Amino acid sequence: MLEDSSFAIHPGAEQQSEAAVYRDIGSVKDHKKENGSYQFVCENGRVAIRFYTESIVRIVMNPKGEPIWDKTRSVVAEAKQVQVEENDTAELYELKTTDLHLSITKSPFRIRIFDRRGRELVSEAEHGMAWQESGEVAVFKQMQEKDHFYGFGEKAGFLDKRGEMYEMWNTDVYAPHNPETDPLYESIPYFMTLRDGKAHGIFFDNTYRSWFDMRTFTDRYAYRAEGGQLDYYVMAGPDPKQVLEQYTYLTGRMPLPPKWAIGYHQSRYSYQTEEEVREVAQHFIDRDIPLDVLHLDIHYMNGYRVFTFDEERFPKPEKLVQDLHEMGIRVVPIVDPGVKKDPEYPTYQEGVASDLFCKYLEGDIYFGDVWPGTSAFPDFTDEKARKWWGEKHRFYTELGVEGIWNDMNEPAVFNETKTMDVQVMHRNDGSPATHRELHNLYGMLMGKATYEALKRQLDGKRPFLLTRAGFAGIQRYAAVWTGDNRSFWEHLQMALPMVMNLGLSGIAFTGPDVGGFAHHSNGELLTRWTQVGAFTPFFRNHSAIGFVHQEPWRFGEKYETVIKEYIEMRYRWMPQLYSLFAKASSCGLPVMRPLFMEFPDDEKTYNLNDQFMIGDNVIVAPILAPAVVDRAVYLPEGEWIEASSGKAYQGKNTYLIHAELEDLPLFIKKGTTVMQTDWTSNEDKSWKRVRMDIYAGDQGDCYRFTYYDDDGETFAYQHGSYLELELEVVSTEDAVKVDIVDRRGDYVPAYQQIDIHVIGRKDGQDVILNGEKENGNSYLSLTE
Repeated sequence: MLEDSSFAIHPGAEQQSEAAVYRDIGSVKDHKKENGSYQFVCENGRVAIRFYTESIVRIVMNPKGEPIWDKTRSVVAEAKQVQVEENDTAELYELKTTDLHLSITKSPFRIRIFDRRGRELVSEAEHGMAWQESGEVAVFKQMQEKDHFYGFGEKAGFLDKRGEMYEMWNTDVYAPHNPETDPLYESIPYFMTLRDGKAHGIFFDNTYRSWFDMRTFTDRYAYRAEGGQLDYYVMAGPDPKQVLEQYTYLTGRMPLPPKWAIGYHQSRYSYQTEEEVREVAQHFIDRDIPLDVLHLDIHYMNGYRVFTFDEERFPKPEKLVQDLHEMGIRVVPIVDPGVKKDPEYPTYQEGVASDLFCKYLEGDIYFGDVWPGTSAFPDFTDEKARKWWGEKHRFYTELGVEGIWNDMNEPAVFNETKTMDVQVMHRNDGSPATHRELHNLYGMLMGKATYEALKRQLDGKRPFLLTRAGFAGIQRYAAVWTGDNRSFWEHLQMALPMVMNLGLSGIAFTGPDVGGFAHHSNGELLTRWTQVGAFTPFFRNHSAIGFVHQEPWRFGEKYETVIKEYIEMRYRWMPQLYSLFAKASSCGLPVMRPLFMEFPDDEKTYNLNDQFMIGDNVIVAPILAPAVVDRAVYLPEGEWIEASSGKAYQGKNTYLIHAELEDLPLFIKKGTTVMQTDWTSNEDKSWKRVRMDIYAGDQGDCYRFTYYDDDGETFAYQHGSYLELELEVVSTEDAVKVDIVDRRGDYVPAYQQIDIHVIGRKDGQDVILNGEKENGNSYLSLTE
């Protein structure tokens, strides 16, 4: 006989006989404050609450024992000392900070959380925290009519995730890879709720297979995991930017990438010989098409053995890396986790001899089939294995390699489950746990091992790491691409909300394979996709074996000319993009943003899937279908200037915009600034000149913005060697005034001035720079 606090949830009408039986946490029997946390002993488990900041609270429910505080691999923040006002009555227990108000009903235990203004963030009603005898933990929250949901990491489909259910279980997906495909390669158990223009966030810090259900019920949503404890954080916002700053405060922010990693990447599965790699590189040089990186897929290796080169096909890898570097091109090789079972292979020998591979509890090494055949897998949950794996990368860094590409690290295995046996027992740095619990961490811990080793080995240079799999916090180590997409227009359309939601999940450095990975691309599709790629944070063209090549020149001069123009545009916009990457590194804000992030009060932006913003002032509205040269563009509040024509459009309206193949609809908000430079050559990509395009506002308009630069290569910026200018622009009837109101850092760039170009300047208006009227050419001196 079930206790009164048990209840059944039917997942759907067609599955009534398969109801899940949950045991509710029940009523509070006792509570106390201990070591900065508030602990509640309930009928069916224990709950603990701890404030990390005034605006972030952590809630942990353990059905079987004391809540565990120190299991996380994702959260890097420590709980601060927070002033909390407490109020205890017979029915309620209340906790208040300056930003949060928790109202806890004692019978049964239910939590309602409000912000400082009394706005309800999350609440529990009939159902709250619960668990099953199988070990599953769950929580049910009330869903309001105007709730919109975003984030969840790498998920296909539309921007707004209301009405969807998502699974967190890193999975290799080659076919199909469509809007309904779930799960994918990344698991980020975090989301943001937008309601009436205000936002809050929830991060569910549980590494087991988990689910977020915004579909089954009309009045509530749920998130659950098949094991572990219920451990989640609520972030108060109240606007989308603040939610993301709070989430990345918890899970960390990306280090600034080297400038070359923000450039254009070219890849192929695979460039199979050194000769082919050199030929592709020379094409870029001869055609004067910008290129920063060439990727080497698995065929560079000897029988797919990591840390090797095939000596017949790549006889002189060190000279290849050196020669390409002199051409302005880096080489980024792929490194998978599978180590070929071969007693004559040194990496395998070392792994076995030093007990570094994943094993069963009984002591047998786990073997799975991947590209090399039968393979063992390093146990990245163990510090000893991570250090060994990291040191193995000296094989690459001693050749001059500065970046690595991690693939197949879900981990992917060629079997029915697509992954490692969940009964494998990981060492987990002294707290052994099964692969069932740690599966979602495997790729991130591989990234940690790789990134930290590269950083040690590159003598102060910034490494670049690209990964397919990850968990919450992966942004601390790697950029993420969206995996094996396809050369279909639908996949181009799908890429925009995928990248935007990854950005909303703390992963700012992300993008899709431009042109599509599998299937056959074509000139029009590649051109339109390159126009999008010019503004996605990670910009790589990648295609699969057995399908047509899709380098920029492959479809004829007509398309090559346009593709080249947009790759060059990427480099012209580099000062603007680099300043945004610096913001991502310092605050966690994405480079590529959904419009609602800047206009949260505008409901028309809430599910706008085919437009995006770069920073807070540029709207990109690409063409995403074949033979289309006209599209509707929605422009939110403000006045917007079309970059190509200079035409002004009033916001809060939808316009039909014409865009031939060579055109990308691009709009800059009036009263803001865009920073650009000149494209020079592959051999010398330094910024010779930086130009500030001021889109002058109306009389009385005043705004501030930040420009950032550093050497783009080392970590010296972390020690004060950077240039950060806070500038103020004021428009009056007689003048446009530009002032540097603050200058931080001691970096001195090679360019000694920033040219000023005022767009929309009225007749008779002067340009006044730092109090001095300028005649003719205007510029801000950086040496005075």
